[in-house]
Amino acid sequence: MDDRLFSQASTEVVALHRFFVDWFVASRADKVDFGRFEAVMGEGLTMIAPGGQILDRDAVIDHVRSSRATCDDGFAISIEDIKPGWQDGDTIVVLYVEAQLRAGKHSRRRSSAVFTTSSSAPNGVQWRHLHETWLQVPEH
Repeated sequence: MDDRLFSQASTEVVALHRFFVDWFVASRADKVDFGRFEAVMGEGLTMIAPGGQILDRDAVIDHVRSSRATCDDGFAISIEDIKPGWQDGDTIVVLYVEAQLRAGKHSRRRSSAVFTTSSSAPNGVQWRHLHETWLQVPEH
């Protein structure tokens, strides 16, 4: 197992979710470079959202772009239980739990993400596939 690849990928998971908080919180959104997000979304990316929808790279980027400054200062994300899964060469699966606090409501989702190395990405890896599953369905 390549500990360096897991280190890069786990650093990217935390960094991307920090970007999301900054991008989604209205009081912080002006300080954020959206290009950072686009740079780490690899070509051919697919995402399976917690509700089962399949999104391609363009749909993911459009959704995140259009969600800028839509949350209040109380919005928070924490990454828990991050661990390596399968890996081979320059590809790794990373498993983690994403916990969110949005508008006073807590939610949790288990995620598995596939990364490949990329010399142009901020943490040396790009997202190639992401699958999220609700652990606790948010209250409506």
